[in-house]
Amino acid sequence: MGSVVGTVASGWEGVRDAFESAQAQDEGAAQLAIYIDGQCVVDLCAGSDPIRGRPVDVDSLVVLMSVTKGLAALCTHLLAQRGLLDIEAPVAEYWPEFGVNGKAGIRVSDLLAHRAGLPGFEPERRFSELLDWDASVDALARMRPMWAPKTAYEYHTVTYGVLVGEVVRRVAGQSLGAFFASEVARPLGLDLWIGLPTSEEPRVLPTFRTIEYPTRAELVEQLAGFGLRESDAIVKSYVDRTMSLADMVPVLNSAAGRQAELPAVNAVGNARSLAKTYAAMIGSVDGVRLLTRESVDRLKSPQTDDLTLPVPLDRVPEPHPLRFGLGFELPRSAVPQFGPASFGHAGAGGRLAYADPDHGLAVGYTCTNMCWDGVVGPDARWVPWTDELHRVIGA
Repeated sequence: MGSVVGTVASGWEGVRDAFESAQAQDEGAAQLAIYIDGQCVVDLCAGSDPIRGRPVDVDSLVVLMSVTKGLAALCTHLLAQRGLLDIEAPVAEYWPEFGVNGKAGIRVSDLLAHRAGLPGFEPERRFSELLDWDASVDALARMRPMWAPKTAYEYHTVTYGVLVGEVVRRVAGQSLGAFFASEVARPLGLDLWIGLPTSEEPRVLPTFRTIEYPTRAELVEQLAGFGLRESDAIVKSYVDRTMSLADMVPVLNSAAGRQAELPAVNAVGNARSLAKTYAAMIGSVDGVRLLTRESVDRLKSPQTDDLTLPVPLDRVPEPHPLRFGLGFELPRSAVPQFGPASFGHAGAGGRLAYADPDHGLAVGYTCTNMCWDGVVGPDARWVPWTDELHRVIGA
């Protein structure tokens, strides 16, 4: 790990020390930024770029994986706040082609809460094929839900971005990435994009993995241990889409993969811009406030606490069950955030962004080393500085 660089406000030096400790064994780079009541009090980076050997700083850019989903959800809440989108309306009201094959009753809220029964494509598409937006939209519009919508939830890993993104496109008259740029990034002066401009490519740090994912045979064997067989359509879909992510990192390490708009997984930015975005959701930052208190309360409302995975996937134990509000993750054992009032989103490998309105707190954390496995608990790199946050804030 390289030395920690950046700035901390007086009284926050302990967070810097905790971040340095947390990154001591990390083979990659990381950034941590914290806002309190609209002011940046921590903006740090550590580590190195082992792939290209380039210097790392607080302005470097990182692919944010599923942290992107929270940014996409923000766009829907902005449209709802302006009276342009009813989150409880049927999706087909805005996207008529969607309302076929048992999907007429699916509401925008079901997309945001992963209850739509469309967690993958049928047949499944390789991750590289997602760069064709129109083909993905057409495929989902034709699909039949894999289970009765609203009766179960399952993480819509990549389809979330297409579903939510197409609703935003139909309502706003522009792509979700363009809407985010004009309504969020520019007013706040962010280094944060969904669809990276070519001019920003030299600033991007490549992502790499230091944990191994199971092969198809290994995954099928694991599921068989719970009495699940690939002959079941829902089980086969789960296996197919898990395997379809095999080329995710190579695609997102390519210019084409970053410059496309994949509103579930490919936002690019730095920790400071993430923290600033979440700070502006819960309060004023440089004179900009994105969401009203009513909108924040709404997006935090639990949507899946009384649901399980669909049959037969509900046989698989969930040591750290996912919890969703309207487009945002709510605190859970594997992603505790700051506490029960928090909302945000984690991303594959350890990226994290969240806000805690009760404490005026907003946090952004980026990393290039994908070494977090959410099945086993929180990322060990989050724990030291999270503990110090509680000490400094006194909560």
